[in-house]
Amino acid sequence: MSAAPVGTREIGRHAVRAELARVAFNKFCLTGFNQVTFADLASAAGVSRSTFLRYFGTKEDVVLFVFDPVGDVIADALDADRTHRDDWARLRDAVEAAVTFLVRDVQELVTILGLIDQTPALCARLREKQAEWRPGIAARLEKTTSPAGRASVVANVRAAAALECLWIVLGQWSAGGGEEDLGALLDAAFAAFSTPQSPA
Repeated sequence: MSAAPVGTREIGRHAVRAELARVAFNKFCLTGFNQVTFADLASAAGVSRSTFLRYFGTKEDVVLFVFDPVGDVIADALDADRTHRDDWARLRDAVEAAVTFLVRDVQELVTILGLIDQTPALCARLREKQAEWRPGIAARLEKTTSPAGRASVVANVRAAAALECLWIVLGQWSAGGGEEDLGALLDAAFAAFSTPQSPA
């Protein structure tokens, strides 16, 4: 009986964080990431500084809030894919699931990615998040792959490469204003790791 209230609290907390992140992002876009303080963010959101800090410990995490579920989205997609394809093909589709999750508002995501690209602290924190997601993705890959491919180092390398493909694709897509076909970009990125065919 106690599970429902906990779930409700979590839903409420997520909704508050999403609203605070939305207000903060607008402030960052108007003023500049480095110029905005937590006091500024709290004032814009109509809450106290201590309240804002209860939901976000750093300014970087406020901007990158939208990316928090990416690791779980990829891992869950791998779990759900019970086909007998190779790991790389399954990772490509799992990464596309993350792209679909992220691209709900093209212009908003393009703006977020542009802010990240221009802000070294955001780039560094996103790299940290990527490193945090990799073990979970690799573990899910090991769990669902054939026994012959269950070397931990292999799964970790594949997970890291897939995440790198994701960020390179999103970077090129955002640089082009979100007009390129993300599926085609993903295909091209993942094909770069395929073994080239020998000429006949």
